[in-house]
Amino acid sequence: MAAGALGLALVAALAVALAGANSEGDALSALRRSLRDPGGVLQSWDPTLVNPCTWFHVTCDRDNRVTRLDLGNLNLSGHLVPELGKLEHLQYLELYKNNIEGTIPSELGDLKNLISLDLYKNNVSGTIPPTLGKLKSLVFLRLNGNRLTGPIPRELAGISSLKVVDVSGNNLCGTIPTTGPFEHIPLSKNERLFITNLCCCGFEHSLVDPFQALPLSP
Repeated sequence: MAAGALGLALVAALAVALAGANSEGDALSALRRSLRDPGGVLQSWDPTLVNPCTWFHVTCDRDNRVTRLDLGNLNLSGHLVPELGKLEHLQYLELYKNNIEGTIPSELGDLKNLISLDLYKNNVSGTIPPTLGKLKSLVFLRLNGNRLTGPIPRELAGISSLKVVDVSGNNLCGTIPTTGPFEHIPLSKNERLFITNLCCCGFEHSLVDPFQALPLSP
């Protein structure tokens, strides 16, 4: 009887693991379909495989949960997809130095374990989603060198773990938040905030001393 119960428990655990792998595989397949890959670097991303941990540029933990996507500087183009928000164990999302267009999906705010979000040097447009303020484990946020507009969301001030924020080289307007981690960034520890191209769009506060700001573009 005990052996039978143990067998059922193992089957249930396996079913849960496979369901998680399928969900993550589906999310990555959706991203693959949205990208153009002239170099064929994503050829290993086979949607018929249950486990995406065998795909190149994908790193998983010991439980076969996707924790890292290394897709930087691979000559990819296309756009991001909301399905990325289903990668709930993802810690590093590296898509820098490509030709990614479109907007940042608000669903990225569901990546509760995310440590690093690197989308710098693409052609991403639209606004920075306020939902990124839900990323309470985020340490590195690098969105520089895109075509982002609008203000810096004040929700980001609620992320106490933030060490580096780079939004330079965009068309942002308004001001930076003056509370939370933005208020107490100690530059002596190389924890930095880079801001450029801030125009006025109705905010009453200006840049403040605790930040290392790059010169405003003429």
